[in-house]
Amino acid sequence: MKLRNYLVLVSVLVLAQPVWADTSELARQVQALQQAANAFDARLAKLEDTIQQNQNNLRLLQEVEALKVEVAKMRGQAEVQVHRLGVLGKRQNDLYADLDQRIADMSKSLTAPVPEDVSPGTRPPQAVPDVPDVPPAAAAPASAPPVPQLAPLVESRTYKASLSHFREANYAGAIAGFKGFLKAYPDSTLASNAQYWIGYSYYALKDYKSAQAHQQKLVAAYPASAKVPDALLNIAANQIALDNLSGARKTLEELVARHPGTQAATLAARRLAALK
Repeated sequence: MKLRNYLVLVSVLVLAQPVWADTSELARQVQALQQAANAFDARLAKLEDTIQQNQNNLRLLQEVEALKVEVAKMRGQAEVQVHRLGVLGKRQNDLYADLDQRIADMSKSLTAPVPEDVSPGTRPPQAVPDVPDVPPAAAAPASAPPVPQLAPLVESRTYKASLSHFREANYAGAIAGFKGFLKAYPDSTLASNAQYWIGYSYYALKDYKSAQAHQQKLVAAYPASAKVPDALLNIAANQIALDNLSGARKTLEELVARHPGTQAATLAARRLAALK
């Protein structure tokens, strides 16, 4: 009986061994598949992070490019402001010096020549001519002083008044004043300067199309003016403000090529570097 039970037990163990072996193999395969799945999950997570980083980098790059354009605009505006202040300072000094000279010339012309002092007691009798006395009112003046020419002074004052409007940020008043100046003094040596400040006043008012048109008018009407490089620089600034970057590059390149050595050309080279 005991032998029979022993044989049954051995038979059960022998028959059950393949089942245990299959279960163990399946467990091992399941574990391997789980590990592979975990590895794929990790790789997918890395890929998702990489894609997200690339998208963020692309957005950042776009934002950086936009910021570079804005910085170029602000830098250009700041440089133009500094240049404008320098031009205004020089112009003001020149204007004051010219006014001082004109006032001095007028004072000389309005002052009668003073004869040398001679004491009546020391004057010799023979020095008096033997002619009847003539009343002072009837005596003709030796020479009439020249009439002072006030037109240049009025011209300078008109220009200065318009420039004062600009300096006080009264850009509409500056535009009206300089347009009136050009109408009254079309052949003035300050005509090209007045045309420049009209364009720049429109730029300060953010009317970029009008500003560009007036600066282009300066370049066409006064090609030999010293304000042409500054006008080209302002044209490029207006083109940047109007998002015409290709036109701005072309204008800046023209400025650098045609007016080398000027301060405007130096600023144009910097802006070209910023726009690339």
